[in-house]
Amino acid sequence: MIAVLFGVLGPLAVTTDAGEPVVVPGVKVRQLLADLLANRNQVVSADRLIDDMWGEDAPADPGAALQVRVSQLRKALNDAEPGGRDLIESRPPGYLLRTGAVDADRFAELADSTDADRLAAALALWRGDAYADVADEEFARAERTRLAEQRLAVQERLAEARLARGEHDLVAADLAELVTRHPLREGLRALQLRALYATGRQSEALDSYADLRDRLAEELGLDPGPELVALHRRILEHDAGLAAPPRAAIVRNSLPAQLDELVGRAEALTELRRLIPAQRLVTLIGPGGVGKTRLATEAARAQAFPDGVHLVELAPLPAGAAHVADQVLATMDLREAAGASVSAVDRLTAAVAGRRLLLVLDNCEHVIEPAAALVARLLRDAPELRVLATSREPLGLTGELLWEVPPLAVPADGDLDAVRRSAAARLFAVRAAAQQRSFRLDASTAPAVAQLCRRLDGLPLALELAATRVRALGVQGVVDRLDDRFQLLTSQQRDMPPRQRTLTAVIGWSWDLLDEADRAVLAGLAVFRDGCTPEAAEQVCRTDLDTLARLVDRSLVVLDETGPGPRYRLLESVAAFCLERLADADEVRARHAAYYTDLAEHADPQLRGVGQQQWLGRLDAETANLRAALAHGGGLRLANALTWYWFLRGRLTEARQALTSPGDAVQQSRAAAWRIGFALLQGEAIVPDEVRAALAGDADGRATWFTANAVLDRSDVALASELLSMAADDRWTEAAVLSSRAKLAHAAGDLPALETAASRSAALFAELGDRWGRLQANDWVGGLAEMRGEHARAVALHREGLRWAEELSLWPEVCSKLSWLAWLAVQTGDHALGRELAERAYRLAVEQGMPSAVVFAETSLGMAARRAGRLDVAAAHLGRIAEQGRREQPTFYLPMILVELGHVAEQGGDRAAALALHIEAYDAAEAIASPRDAVFALEGMASAAGSPEVAARLLGAAAAARTAAEAPASPVERDDTDRVAGRLLALLGPERFEALVAEGTALSPGQARAQL
Repeated sequence: MIAVLFGVLGPLAVTTDAGEPVVVPGVKVRQLLADLLANRNQVVSADRLIDDMWGEDAPADPGAALQVRVSQLRKALNDAEPGGRDLIESRPPGYLLRTGAVDADRFAELADSTDADRLAAALALWRGDAYADVADEEFARAERTRLAEQRLAVQERLAEARLARGEHDLVAADLAELVTRHPLREGLRALQLRALYATGRQSEALDSYADLRDRLAEELGLDPGPELVALHRRILEHDAGLAAPPRAAIVRNSLPAQLDELVGRAEALTELRRLIPAQRLVTLIGPGGVGKTRLATEAARAQAFPDGVHLVELAPLPAGAAHVADQVLATMDLREAAGASVSAVDRLTAAVAGRRLLLVLDNCEHVIEPAAALVARLLRDAPELRVLATSREPLGLTGELLWEVPPLAVPADGDLDAVRRSAAARLFAVRAAAQQRSFRLDASTAPAVAQLCRRLDGLPLALELAATRVRALGVQGVVDRLDDRFQLLTSQQRDMPPRQRTLTAVIGWSWDLLDEADRAVLAGLAVFRDGCTPEAAEQVCRTDLDTLARLVDRSLVVLDETGPGPRYRLLESVAAFCLERLADADEVRARHAAYYTDLAEHADPQLRGVGQQQWLGRLDAETANLRAALAHGGGLRLANALTWYWFLRGRLTEARQALTSPGDAVQQSRAAAWRIGFALLQGEAIVPDEVRAALAGDADGRATWFTANAVLDRSDVALASELLSMAADDRWTEAAVLSSRAKLAHAAGDLPALETAASRSAALFAELGDRWGRLQANDWVGGLAEMRGEHARAVALHREGLRWAEELSLWPEVCSKLSWLAWLAVQTGDHALGRELAERAYRLAVEQGMPSAVVFAETSLGMAARRAGRLDVAAAHLGRIAEQGRREQPTFYLPMILVELGHVAEQGGDRAAALALHIEAYDAAEAIASPRDAVFALEGMASAAGSPEVAARLLGAAAAARTAAEAPASPVERDDTDRVAGRLLALLGPERFEALVAEGTALSPGQARAQL
């Protein structure tokens, strides 16, 4: 790639990639370059350039004069970088400067963000007013105005972002000059008023408002807008919402909401907030209960990473489990897709490569080896990634910064002032007051609080558990009960770390306060992973809500109400303590497995009806429990019940592994039928006899349809058709089979069959209330509309499907719908929209690891690039897809891709290569029995045929085939045929051309192909 960089955000500047300035000689040559840059990547006519450069004072031979300036500019660029002259292309009716290395484009890229750092970087590109040295030229005026407005808008957004980060004083200072330069811009004034008020400068804020009000009245005869008036009123009323928020309360990521104040960690937070962006890996280490998770969460909350902050809770994983990458993928909502056979680590690495994000890996100690291996891989392959880990031991990686989380500072004595300065005492006092409103940290309680804090070593969890007993025992009573317990555990548990001994003692003391029945319930709750619903707790632990409420009151069980329904959770240390004391572990685990097996079996039919979204969410919340149930008795019965859920959530590997579990003959037969479908979706070779044998035990036909659909995705039409005919005909399976038949009809261009199958499938799925099914049918109803030329209806259908997919978090379907919409945009000539939608689909497909979706999205990218004249970009996209299609033949998409590549070659001047590609496309269309694709290939052959007479006949044959197939050409397809027809008319004359086209209409596609 030619490395010449252009700057227009200030005086015109040209540099090499190494930063060396490029001399552009002469005022007129610089003016020419500025004009081409203002219209970069599009043809500027010679007449317009002449008018822009000379106006009414044009030289005697303006065309020659312009050509001289173009030559001088090309020479200057070529002298700077070999090949630089090629940046200026001669394209009728003028010239084109092709470049993507303009500071204004980089500015626009950075400006498309709400992140303060990116916005600041965007503004740093400016060296003065845009196009400063051609400021008076008419051709630059609109571009200068546009860029100036964008600059001001970014300055406003940056101020907004900095206010959100709490930088009110700095923003107030920076806005003073901007407001002076733009005194009537209300958005700037509003930001200034907020900044001034939040920094305690209320009178200045009111003065600024009064200044604006007076100016508007005097200069424009207007009043301030309603939003500014409302802001003025809030300032007068001292609205608390205008006060500067603490940095830790600003949430710009997916971290859980802050439920209470973090006490005693101000200095630690300040240091960690500085370290996290500067270090690749920071690991918080310390004993259980010291507050690593809470500190990490609050430190991460203040970070501003463009691609987000994700808290990954590893506690639900079993000890030594290798599924750390799966847990991260689930947290980031990255799904495994059909056709992918990539490991979780590779999928995660691909998803985060090049992204600027922070991963918070919490509780690594029980999975230390796989966690360390994953982090090492991610840090190596994703240079913009930052990792904040919590663990009881280091990960042991190069470059790891260990940050030991200390206990909270304890008071040296009982002096009231010293106690109040102690972080441990402040935490205890806040939590105790929450339990007993009358509690006060005063001279009477300070000595006991000081003693308690010292005896508990300042461990936050121990302090919080102790605070729950103040209401019943008083602070001195709590201290008195700790004495013997701590002494006992310290003397007899010498193999445990000192701080863990203390934490264990606190939990043990709380355990002893329970009666036997409550202890049994608390121990039973420890078998749950990632919490449980009240119903699950009641059934598995054989308890009631009153008992659960008592355990919540004693802070041994946490009631989490942040999700759609309440869940009970145990703190990690409490759960570990309780598991060791679970007397009937096998019995409780059996009840746990039975409960979740019943839940999955009840959910399975709901996932195919009106309750689909609700039950997807419920099973999502129970993922960790379902995995635990599989490992402790759920077996093949549970695995069979989860097959459809796993498919909808893209967990193909997990499904295949679970379906190998032991079970009875009926369960194994059912599992084998589903297992073959999952294997095919992951790219396993299709062996028809093995497929038929595996499906022999399919009782309800759904696994047969599922496998047929997987076969169809691999373009094996014969086997897919055979299997579809074997599927049973309950209403849901009938609808699914019809959707697959619609796909077959779409590929074959059989419009009557497509309409029948797609419409009936859509109607059945709508009656059932299955929105996933409606999405599948919607693809082909929309495809039918597109084939008939009803593009507006097709767009409406796919937009509706996109909304459904997003609501269900079905990311493969979201990607499919974006690709359909991109395709339609390209077909109707809106190439910019097509490229935008295709890029979104492509990013999502790569992130989610969906090869088929990548093909669909990249197809639209290639087609949009060709129609925008970017033939090299089109060739790169389409060439990759063609090579993949050739390897995997037969594939439905290959003929169309080859036709597009043929047009790229023809428009690039290589008609021989183009003709070979179109002939290959025709043969590929014949192989998959797709008459519509054969039509495309015939039209392509016409564009590349050496004989005008043959080309005209080919156009006639293609037109006749289109009519027979009821497949009218889209606007962009007409553009191609019109281009070819125009050339042939010029060569043959209207009469001869029409006669040859008429001859062609009598030819079959095969006969037309034989013309070459």
